[in-house]
Formats: sequence, C-alpha cells, structure tokens
Amino acid sequence: MKTSFVLAAVAALAAKASAACFSERLGYPCCSSSDAKVEYVDSDGNWGVENGNWCGIPDPEPTCWAERLGYPCCTTTTTVEYTDSDGKWGVENGNWCGITGKPVPTKTQGPTPTSGSDPTPGSQLTLSGNPFSGVEFFLNPYYVAEVDAAIAQMSNSSLKAKAEKMKTYSNAIWLDTIKNMQQWLETNLKGALAQQTGSKKVLTVFVVYDLPGRDCHALASNGELLANDSDAQRYKTEYIDVIEEKLKYYKSQPVVLIIEPDSLANLVTNLENTPACRDSEQYYLDGHAYLIKKFGVLPHVAMYLDIGHAFWLGWDDNREKAAKVYSKVISSGSPGKVRGFTDNVANYTPWEDPTLSRGPDTEWNPCPDEKRYLEAMHKDFKAAGISSVYFVSDTSRNGHKTDRKHPGEWCNQTGVGIGARPQANPISSMDYLDAFYWIKPLGESDGTSDTSAARYDGYCGHETAMKPAPEAGQWFQKHFEQGLENANPPL
Repeated sequence: MKTSFVLAAVAALAAKASAACFSERLGYPCCSSSDAKVEYVDSDGNWGVENGNWCGIPDPEPTCWAERLGYPCCTTTTTVEYTDSDGKWGVENGNWCGITGKPVPTKTQGPTPTSGSDPTPGSQLTLSGNPFSGVEFFLNPYYVAEVDAAIAQMSNSSLKAKAEKMKTYSNAIWLDTIKNMQQWLETNLKGALAQQTGSKKVLTVFVVYDLPGRDCHALASNGELLANDSDAQRYKTEYIDVIEEKLKYYKSQPVVLIIEPDSLANLVTNLENTPACRDSEQYYLDGHAYLIKKFGVLPHVAMYLDIGHAFWLGWDDNREKAAKVYSKVISSGSPGKVRGFTDNVANYTPWEDPTLSRGPDTEWNPCPDEKRYLEAMHKDFKAAGISSVYFVSDTSRNGHKTDRKHPGEWCNQTGVGIGARPQANPISSMDYLDAFYWIKPLGESDGTSDTSAARYDGYCGHETAMKPAPEAGQWFQKHFEQGLENANPPL
C-alpha cells in the first residue's frame, strides 16, 4: 500500500472518530434512541421528532467497532494495513475495514417502532378569511439543512450571519414527484402538528406540482408524468388521492396548497405556438377539476391557483383570456372552492418598479411590476364572476432588480436578491393580498446551463443567467450567496 494512501486514510479515520451524531452538524439534536420512528429520510440520514423538534436518529449499535466510525468490518480475516487505538485495519474492495478475526454476521432489520408517540390531530379546523393571518409559519427542515450545508462552504462571517437568518423564515415545500410527496407530505404535516404547542395554529405551505406534461413550454422543469391517459390516472390515484387522504387525517391544522405553477398560464398564451402545451391542455384542465373537487371541500385547506407573473399575463388581452380560463377551471371543480391565486412563483419581477411604465421599454405592458399586475388582475377576475380573488405573491427572489435584458427571462438570473419577508396582510391598501411568501426556495437552481444535458433549456444559457448552474432543484451555492448579498430589505 502506498504511504500517501495510508496517510490520507488516517486523516479520514480521525475525522470520522471525532464526529458526533450527523444531525448535530446541521443544528439539530440526536434522538434519544436509535429505535426512534423514522419520520423523514434524506442524504444525511434518518430523522425523527422528539419534543416537537427534528432530531437525527443515531445508527444502531454497530456489529463491530469499525462501524461506529463509519466503516465496515472486514468480512474475512485479512492483512493488517494499519493499527491505531481503535483496532486493526484492513482493506477490502478498495475501502478500509475493521479486522475482527471472524466473519461479520449480516445485519437484520428490527421491528418497526409503533406510532404511539406521534402527535394526534385534534378536531376539525375550519379556516375563515386569510389563512396566513394569526398563525405561526412552519419552518421547512429540509431547507434548513440545505442552508446549513451552504454555511459550511462559506468563509465570510457577514455572509454566514445572513444565511443563519434565512433559517428563521418559512418557505414552501414542493411535492414535485410522487416519491417526494410520499416522503415529505406527512412528515412535515406531523412536524407542524408537533410544533402546535401554544395557542396559535401552525401553517404549512405545499406546492402541488406534478401534472401530466408539466411545464409544457419549458425543458428544465418538465415533470415525471407524461401527457397521456395512463399517467393522468397515476396523477389522480397515486398523487392527488394520497394527498387528499393525508390532509383529511391532519384536519386540525391549517394548510395552504399552491397549485401547479405555470400550468394554466401556459394554456392562456402557449397553446398556439407550443405543441406540447396543446397535447397537455386536456390533462391540465381535467387535473385541476379533479383536485379542486378533492381539496376544495376540505375546511382546513386553502388553495391558490398560479397566474404566472406580470410579464407573462400582464397585457390587456392576456388578462382577458386568463379571466375566462380561470373562471372556467374554478367552475369545473365545483363544489370545491379556491381561495385565490399566486403570482411570481420562482420568478424575479419586482413588487414595485417605478422606473417602468407602459411604453416601448415594456412592450406596452400596463402592468410592469407585480403590484400593478395584481391590482389589474383583481379587477378583471372579479368582473369575470370569480367570487374569491385573493393573492399570495412570491417574494423569495425579487428584492433586487436583476440583470436580465428582458423581463421574460427566468433562469438563474444574475443580480438576484431576497425580497420581502413572509408575512400576512403586507399592504394595508390591498386587502385582497393575503401574504408575501417565499414559495421558491432561494438557492435551488432553475435549470442547468450544461448544453449537453437532456433537460437543458436555452434560457439557462442566456447572457444574464448565472453559470455554471446545476439541474433544476439542485443546490446552487453562488446564486444563493448573491441572493443574500442583494437582499432587500437587508438581512
């Protein structure tokens, strides 16, 4: 064995030996027992809940001494390559292993712990008015862990302090695949229920985002389900029906659902020029009718349908078309009710931009910022007969005017900055604006800049898109750090 390999391995072993339970480096305690019920699993390990807080489940008592250090035991007696205070080390399959002098027995899975310690939902909650008002916001533990990992990569103390503040603000939990829904929906509903220890209810916000043919006009965020009858059935039975079942059980806590970003907006503008949108149209309409009937009758759940952003539907003719489309969709889901609409999801359009007006610079858009867009949409939707017209505006990345040359550019824009903090009733003169909220988590990429990737979208290669960028949804450290630096108001 080469000396350099031994020295590197010794350092690695020392690091392993000094590490505590995995969750402690992420700012969470270890669970008191390795038999704690697994509530959530990610790349760091198994998570449980104790005393209303997430905790890392420690590994079971190791079969042999090397396993507690993160290494396997050798399966056969082998040559001693290194000796330290823990024991004798060998190498198998290119990896260090602990020598025990006898074959290691195969591990067996123990019995599943009972759920007796789980919080039990109370009586049925019925929402009245703004669901964001008078509640605590649930903190997304997955995002907190992402931010902790990002902080570990920083050396600037000021930037670290700003990142630490990010962990105190709520953002939405994206149910963007059937698998992620299965892992994250009930886990976080349980977490929010456990957090309800005081008089205030705890609000959890989920993004329902898995329509067949999802994001028909983009490539970076296409979904797992295709625009066909088979996948449409899967959407209903394996996705929507399961969400409904869990929401019915957790009936004592408020839940907000952000419904299928970009979908209905595509039906307003892209049917004629995008064949994929024409292929998806009926599945979008059927999917919305189905979910509104399912979720819209649950008294503790409020739904908001996505309406794109100011530079998508802001023009007069687009708003007129949109009013007809959304009115039809809401009616199709009767007797289910929709609370309102979300705008600017995962986009960068400023809330207010007094430098812009209707003219050639804005392609004669009368709504060149989100405030003017919602003011216009409120009037148009009310005129179209939509009875409940309230809004949640995504301010996760619109605090600083980005470098984009056209406001239609959407992928990993340079100049990004965190916007207004999540809050209910943020504008006193707009009683129909329920909340500013962080729907898109800052730091999660919009799409890859790798031109050879199957999901590469040309917008992610534009001059104003930050590069190199990872696949959509993966962590983008540089974009996150710029968002912190440009936060408005400052962090």
